[in-house]
Amino acid sequence: APAECCGLIGGRDEQHARTIYRLRNVTANSERAYEAAPEDLFAAQRQMRERGEELLAIYHSHPRAVDPNPSETDVRLAYYPSATYLIVGLAGTEATVKAFSISEREQRWQQVEYEIAGE
Repeated sequence: APAECCGLIGGRDEQHARTIYRLRNVTANSERAYEAAPEDLFAAQRQMRERGEELLAIYHSHPRAVDPNPSETDVRLAYYPSATYLIVGLAGTEATVKAFSISEREQRWQQVEYEIAGE
């Protein structure tokens, strides 16, 4: 905060995340939007392939949200329908993480369940 963060989460099966890939937010208006640096995105995808991982989730923050939901821009730019989208709200006393299935094609989203498991 105050800028939005963004990144990818990779894993070997759809149930277990393994690696977090932090990406730089290079958009001009980083306090209200995110755009992953293309070179970071390509490097993360290459590392996932090398590690035998799949893209499980895409995360970003909403620094001014207490109870985050996908914005119209989030839905319009949700190009990975098989990925879970995690949005972190940072405006409350504690961060709030919510997970979503987003369909860019159908312009809709729904909240989904997730679990943070111990190591």
